[in-house]
Amino acid sequence: MQRRTLLGTAGAAMLARPAVAAPTKTLIFVPQTNLTSLDPVWTTATVTRNFALMVYEGLYGRDQGFEPQPQMLAGHTIDNDGLRWTMTLRDGLFWHDGTPVLARDCLASLQRWLKRDPTSVIVEARVAEIAAPDDKTLVWRLKKPFPLLPHFLSKVQPQPVMMPERLAATDPYKQVTEIVGCGPFQFLKDEFVSGASASFVRFAKYNPRQEPPSYTAGGHRVHVDKVEWRVIPDSATAAAALTAGEVDWVELPQPDLLPMLKKAAGVTTGLLDLYGTVALLRPNHLHGPTNNPGVRRAMMAAIDQRETMTAAMGDDTSTWKAPMGYIVPGSPSASEAGMDTVRVRKTTDEIKRMLEKAGYAGEPLVLLHPTDQLVYHAVATVAADAFRKIGMTVDDQLVDWGTVVQRRPSKEPPSKGGWGMFPAGAPGPEFADPLLSNPMRSNGAKAWFGWPEDERIENAHAAWIDATSDAERRKIEADYQRAAFDSVPIIPCGQYLPHAAWRSNLSGLVKGSAPVFWGVEKA
Repeated sequence: MQRRTLLGTAGAAMLARPAVAAPTKTLIFVPQTNLTSLDPVWTTATVTRNFALMVYEGLYGRDQGFEPQPQMLAGHTIDNDGLRWTMTLRDGLFWHDGTPVLARDCLASLQRWLKRDPTSVIVEARVAEIAAPDDKTLVWRLKKPFPLLPHFLSKVQPQPVMMPERLAATDPYKQVTEIVGCGPFQFLKDEFVSGASASFVRFAKYNPRQEPPSYTAGGHRVHVDKVEWRVIPDSATAAAALTAGEVDWVELPQPDLLPMLKKAAGVTTGLLDLYGTVALLRPNHLHGPTNNPGVRRAMMAAIDQRETMTAAMGDDTSTWKAPMGYIVPGSPSASEAGMDTVRVRKTTDEIKRMLEKAGYAGEPLVLLHPTDQLVYHAVATVAADAFRKIGMTVDDQLVDWGTVVQRRPSKEPPSKGGWGMFPAGAPGPEFADPLLSNPMRSNGAKAWFGWPEDERIENAHAAWIDATSDAERRKIEADYQRAAFDSVPIIPCGQYLPHAAWRSNLSGLVKGSAPVFWGVEKA
């Protein structure tokens, strides 16, 4: 009797005891810069690309070899002699608002992206119609075979991200005001403070693919409950926070801090970005003095790529490659055409004569100089000094990267709040060949900020896509690079391969061309 009473009392107490919730596993990440824009169609900012990879998905992803693979798709079929592609959405796709993903959402998203992406000229020249005949199917009817279509649909800047039809109806020249994707992480709007932090939680209804993760392709399995981006502009402060265990992962530690981080207990450093980034200077092709190709050629001659990369990354030549032309070194497409332009250094007097011949008359160059982006700051600092040495008037405007992102869409003259040049970086794979090099597109008003216009570059780009042999492509690549050295859509400054740093209790970090958060486990 007493035993039965004792068990009954204890059992009641156990049943009444509230369940203890499992602790939330949060990963704290320090991004390379502040997040100011949340729309990856509206901007090509790298930090926005990284944000978008968490919350959005595309029809195709890129594996570690940078080959496109179906992501939101179960697959595709090609028939009618290559003139029709039928793409089928995979099962179990939901938007973050809980509604199912439909083909018409994807169609509207594609239409919005094509209005902003410079590759739209290439796509529209080959695509007669895109239709969504039912909730699961997209049908592409082509004007001529387009075997490289998945390469365009898996590009990352600007990204052809999918969003609900109601949001995809937003004018592509205006930013979306609501962030709803179907990716593995859901953005917490109420916890976003620009300049301080951004937070994401694991999306409970996300259904990952069954394949192993490989960069943005495969199964995006999330092993943490929450990811918090913590903006720490000072690299030394970020490194100290990492060594103290206050943060878990620093995307872009300052190169001169890496030796200290390598020795720090509980810290691991390494190369996650296998392809690196191409550092570049983007001239404004609409307004002087940079709308003059002769001035642009003189400015390119003034830039010493090795000096620029040393300033950005230090003396360790394993972390950068220079000089480079308009295709990254080591790529099968890399061409020797015109390379003496950057390999053979001209004297200061020779470059001054180039400027004089071009008709430069002292007009100020408005240089947007971001001080909170380590590499961009170094590139802009070296550039400002180089341009002054050849006799240019430089209005070196010290700003943060968010200001650059906000100002660079302006087509106003520099004297009315516009700009003349800014530094930037593009993922290395975009410069592996002419296919997806967004900063190189020279189709005027449809081009990336700066709006260069050069028929020779555009013709070479189109011919490369339609080429039927590697030998034909090698010839086109040489023509493409010669045209670029003459036109100077950008000034290449070298390729850098920065190392990241993270706490040693993290595992499963996926390598690629951008930080991704699936596969990461925190012990």
